[in-house]
Amino acid sequence: MNVATIERQLNSIENTTNVSIAPQPTVFTNIYRNNINIAVWQRNLSSELTHEIETFLSDNPTFRKSISLSPETVREELDLATQRKLPKALVENIAQLVDMFCCLFDLKEVGLRLTALNNAMCPRFHVDHIPCRLVTTFHGTASQWLPNDKVDRTKLGHGNNGLPDETSGLYQQHSDIEQLSTGDVALFKGEAWAGNENLGIVHRSPATLPNEIRLLMTLDFC
Repeated sequence: MNVATIERQLNSIENTTNVSIAPQPTVFTNIYRNNINIAVWQRNLSSELTHEIETFLSDNPTFRKSISLSPETVREELDLATQRKLPKALVENIAQLVDMFCCLFDLKEVGLRLTALNNAMCPRFHVDHIPCRLVTTFHGTASQWLPNDKVDRTKLGHGNNGLPDETSGLYQQHSDIEQLSTGDVALFKGEAWAGNENLGIVHRSPATLPNEIRLLMTLDFC
């Protein structure tokens, strides 16, 4: 098989998929490709960070904070907004992601939401009417999504006729559902991205396990 044939096959695969996944953060640049509406950086959190987050959630099981901040002031703003409650390792991790997100989209500020959850915040599959959102679960079960070729978008919202996602025809079988892992960082391209109308990533919050507390962070355009 020659190089030209391999390239044609790779291009064919790329044109039929809407996801780009890699163990390096450089995967984020693929969100600018027209056919991609979810880019995932697969990463493992350090044992130090995981332990500090578990301790933090044990002491702060209902923690919620939403603020706007910039890459230059993210550490100071987080310390001020949380009365220095957040573990230092978590603050540094968040600062890195804020810097990446702002650099990727040439933003001066982002809207950050950091929330401890013991139930599904958005239990139904849906799309967001935004340009793009960064999503990561620092602790607990991570978000779920549906590939473009596995979803019937006419069954979103009122199109479900009051039926649960599982029986509405939105997708055909449970194995169609994809799921992020704890620590993964994903870019969810929304309906407001230029040229992405009716192609926003279809996703939902996962069902939580008994006594489970998730720690979810999102970054949005301000």
